[in-house]
Amino acid sequence: MKPAAVAFYGIALGLLAVGLRELLTGFEENRCTRSLGSVALRKAENMEGGLHFNVFTVDFNEELHLKTPPQSVVLVGHSMGGVVARALFTLPRFNTNLVSLIITQASPHLAPVLALDPYLLGEDNSHDAPGCIPALGYFYSAVRQKWVNHAKKLRNVTVLSVGGGYRDYQVRSGLTSLPCPPADPNKLSLVATAVPRTWVSTDHLSIVWCKELVLATFTVNPEKKMAVLHHHFIRHPVRMLGDTQDSSVSMLDFPEAWSEVNTLRLAYSTPKEMTSWVYGCVHKNGSSCVRAVDLSMGTELLPPYKVLVLSLSDLSSVTHLVVSASNLNGKQFTVECEWQRQESQTVSVSAPHVLSFGLTVSDVSVNSSGLLHTIELQNFDQVSIRTSLPRVLGQVLRFCGPLVPVYTAVTLLLACGGQLSSILDSRRAAGMSQVVAKGLQPHKVNLLVYILHLLLSCNWFQELWSILYLPPMDALPPTTPDATFHEGVAPVEEWPHLLSPLLYILGAAVAFWGSALLRLVMRLISLILAPLHRPSVSRDCGTVPLRSQVLITLCLAVVGGLSCGPLSISAAFLLHLYRVPRKRREVENGTVDAESLTKSKECNGAPLLSECALQEVRDDLQLHLCLSALFTLPVMLIAPSLIHWIRNLRYATQLDPDPCWPHTVPLIIVYMLLINCNTLKLSTSKLLPLTSCLPLPLSIAMVTFSPLHLYRVTYFLLAALVPLALCCVL
Repeated sequence: MKPAAVAFYGIALGLLAVGLRELLTGFEENRCTRSLGSVALRKAENMEGGLHFNVFTVDFNEELHLKTPPQSVVLVGHSMGGVVARALFTLPRFNTNLVSLIITQASPHLAPVLALDPYLLGEDNSHDAPGCIPALGYFYSAVRQKWVNHAKKLRNVTVLSVGGGYRDYQVRSGLTSLPCPPADPNKLSLVATAVPRTWVSTDHLSIVWCKELVLATFTVNPEKKMAVLHHHFIRHPVRMLGDTQDSSVSMLDFPEAWSEVNTLRLAYSTPKEMTSWVYGCVHKNGSSCVRAVDLSMGTELLPPYKVLVLSLSDLSSVTHLVVSASNLNGKQFTVECEWQRQESQTVSVSAPHVLSFGLTVSDVSVNSSGLLHTIELQNFDQVSIRTSLPRVLGQVLRFCGPLVPVYTAVTLLLACGGQLSSILDSRRAAGMSQVVAKGLQPHKVNLLVYILHLLLSCNWFQELWSILYLPPMDALPPTTPDATFHEGVAPVEEWPHLLSPLLYILGAAVAFWGSALLRLVMRLISLILAPLHRPSVSRDCGTVPLRSQVLITLCLAVVGGLSCGPLSISAAFLLHLYRVPRKRREVENGTVDAESLTKSKECNGAPLLSECALQEVRDDLQLHLCLSALFTLPVMLIAPSLIHWIRNLRYATQLDPDPCWPHTVPLIIVYMLLINCNTLKLSTSKLLPLTSCLPLPLSIAMVTFSPLHLYRVTYFLLAALVPLALCCVL
């Protein structure tokens, strides 16, 4: 490795580590208490009318199959469970009147966090079955269209989506926004940190049992239901829900109990916090107020205070403001009042840009000594107000993390293309670290992707794009989802394109150090396998005969079709990977013999080893190391499906549906054919010139169409690997 490349990718890996650390640990401690079930039980015990709550986690007690099923069901869904709750309304025979309230917690309604298979955001809907939740091939699209196109019919269904906030690094809060028409008042999207009496951020699991987020009342009345949600989640007036405000209140007391204050500011301690604490006097008798109206309903609850802002223009019939301080029991607290002009309490400031990396700071100078000030943040569409490098990197990964594996795949694909070009030009394979280091080519990839992005803003290019039946250009879920309620008009934000060089560097660092780790692992495995194999230096060592290739391919294809496609792909990958440590042992053994060439040219009249033959084996090793790193990517992308199949073996031995079925057989054939690949076969193939030109356009297409649909990475890799496998045959 060149020192400059090691230093550069070392710094890039350090930046990635800092960003990951900030993403995973850079937040406050968990300050939630008690669970939804325990609080619901206590509320049910304290309420009149024999109200009973059943809280189920897995066992639904056959309740939906009773002869007299419940007439009103409240669905509480966590994570993808909340999305599935909304998907129930797409079923053709589902009774939409059955569900009146849906509460979702940390549910990615806008888009999935990662689309690792074609059933979430793909275009295939061939797996539909009557009476089932829509095939995941168009899952998100079908759910969105149902709630948008039937918005009037579903208006009586109240949906509350709560995001965890900064602590939830698995589902960022922007993805929890409901993609419903904004004019529907019965659909609420909010973050836990903005909920009155909560003010805490929750991680992806604690949002389920955080007591501070538990509702106080459920009701079947839609208006009352929305009042409850607004009361507890939007604006809490520090009064019991349902309390009526009297038109006037009699205030009879001794004159000496009254104190009139004529200053612009008042501060004093009162014995106990009062629910009704501010009144407007409408009838005064001397120094006492005889009749007043309660103004406390406008109170808002803030973390350390409760605040009431009154406008003099609305108090034309009020002569005095009365602050209650008559209770002699309880804890002391301070009441502060002031008169201020709203203009003097409002300050405008420009928010620093996310890419300023802490170099730009906007100071806010408050000239007034008022209690409450309003700060207007101009162009507040950035990640944070006061920027720092670790937090910026953490937010970059939070919003654009799916692009890192895409650029890792791009780097390894371009590295493979560089290896093929080296074989084509000199019939020699370059060192793996050298070609991977050269896989960072943002001027060739990102520039053309951005040009495509600009051209797609032109109508004539959009028409040409549609004529070619190309899918829309992939864009990560927007940070401002308000304009995504109508299909086909989702805005494409510019700032991810500005961050693409940084994301490319991070992805290239993963590829560089990942390939270095692969070489280290292969060296260790070769040492372990050394006693099992005779020392040999041969290009054919570790190859598989054609008959065996066909037999293994057929067996793996059958196993994949009957059980799990990812299992067969992983087995084929391990078979190919087995050749790499064998080849490394050949090089190591050959190195020893090559050193003996300086002492003895012959042994019993025959040459020990030629330097040319040793170099050929070294070239084959570098080639297969490069291929193995590229082969690792599809295996990593199918790993969730394999893990899901293993965990559910006790229920079913077949993975159904299998997201890998379109590329199971092609990947197995490619892996098996390339086991016997060597630089000599490639250099003599007539297809090599064309194959060596494919990685760059495929890399551009990968960045264009894969950031949101990560499963497409495998298809683009296959488009490069299939011609490469044919080079070994033709």
